[in-house]
Amino acid sequence: MATAKAKGKSVAASPKKAARKVRILVGKPGLDGHDRGAKIIARALRDAGVEVIYTGLHQTPEMIVSAAAQEDVDGIGLSILSGAHNYLFPRIITLLREKKMGDVVLFGGGIIPDDDIPKLVKKGVDRVFTPGTPIQQIVDYVNERIRPRK
Repeated sequence: MATAKAKGKSVAASPKKAARKVRILVGKPGLDGHDRGAKIIARALRDAGVEVIYTGLHQTPEMIVSAAAQEDVDGIGLSILSGAHNYLFPRIITLLREKKMGDVVLFGGGIIPDDDIPKLVKKGVDRVFTPGTPIQQIVDYVNERIRPRK
């Protein structure tokens, strides 16, 4: 530990408090039962030093936002393969705003038609990843875009 002099006395310098890791909730909303991709992304983010909370399958928007609030997350990543993205993303945005959590970054991916992406972004989704996106691109996005809220 480093020491410093204060008025002629040697005192131990206090160690710097480590910054909190970024916390991301990975959610699988709706009735879609395929979560392999969500688990791969969760593991890649974890391996990159991100703290990841995975909600599991068949989560409602209310369950996802409740877990996000309880876990004090900085971002939410959704995996949607069911075609319900035009309902699920906006519903989660509405719930986040109602809970005064509008600063939580919402992103996601899955089977989402290219024509729907600009509409989702306009409604508040920060980024949408489509099939074939390299995992490292998603990790880089999280590392560059999302910061601890507190």
